[in-house]
Amino acid sequence: MEDLKITLVQTQLHWENVEKNLSMFDEILNSIGQTDLIILPEMFSTGFTMNTAVAEKMDGKSIVWLKEKAKEKNSVITGSLMITENARLPDGQKKNYNRLIWMQPDGNFETYDKRHLFRMANEQNHFTAGEKKLIATLKGWKICPLICYDLRFPIWSRNKSIVHSPQSIEFDYDVLIYVANWPERRRLAWNTLLPARGVENQSYVVGLNRIGPDGYNVDYSGDSVVYNPLGEKLSGIKPNENRNETITLSWKFLQEYREKFPAAMDADNFEIK
Repeated sequence: MEDLKITLVQTQLHWENVEKNLSMFDEILNSIGQTDLIILPEMFSTGFTMNTAVAEKMDGKSIVWLKEKAKEKNSVITGSLMITENARLPDGQKKNYNRLIWMQPDGNFETYDKRHLFRMANEQNHFTAGEKKLIATLKGWKICPLICYDLRFPIWSRNKSIVHSPQSIEFDYDVLIYVANWPERRRLAWNTLLPARGVENQSYVVGLNRIGPDGYNVDYSGDSVVYNPLGEKLSGIKPNENRNETITLSWKFLQEYREKFPAAMDADNFEIK
C-alpha cells in the first residue's frame, strides 16, 4: 500500500461571505503542490453561523467550486458546508445540514451530515442531525471524516474491528479526520481529545480547525494537527498561524504498530441504535 499525502489548510474565514471565502481558498490551493487529500475547515464557505439564509443547495457555487478545484489539483478535497434541501420538517421549515463533502477529482462525491449538533450554539434548532458515518477510500486507505463536536463522542468515533488473527485485524478506518470551528477557549479539550481518539482507535487522527474571530466575536486558535496511533504529533502548524502543511502518513508504520500491539482483540462489542 502507498503512503498517503494529506494537506491541512489552517486559515481565517470571512463571515457569511461565500464569494470571498472561495476566492481566498483559490489562492491558497494554488500554492499547494502534489497531494492526495486537501482538508478545509467546518463550514469553510461561511464560518460557523446559524444564519441559514446563506445556506446553499447541492448544485450551488461551493459544490461547483469543489468539483473544479478537485479536478484541477487532482486531489480529493473535503470540508463542510451549510446545505439546504427541499425536504421539509413538520413545521414547514426546510431541512438544513452541516454537511461534509468528500469531493473526488472525477467530480463524484460522498457526504456526511454532522451527527452531534452543538446545542450550546443552538445548532440543533437550525440543522438536522446526520444518522450515518462515511468511510471513504483513497489509495486503498479507509478514512472516516467527522465534524467538530463529534470529537466529544468516542462511541460515534469508534473504530470497529473484525479480528481474524493477531496479525490480521480488519479495521473500519485507518485515518480519522475532524474538520472544525473549535473555539480557542476550549482548546484544552481539543488538544486532549484528538490524540486520545488516535490512541484508542489505533489510527492516524487529523484535526483541522480555523483561526481568527467570527461574526459572534468568538476567537479560534486553529491548533490544527496530525497524530499517529501512538499519540505522537506529526505536524508543525502553530496556533493562530495562517498556514497550510502537507504531511505523509506511513502505511508501513500503521500496519506494523497494529500487528505488534493488537489491542483490538480485547475491544468490547456494541451497536449504536
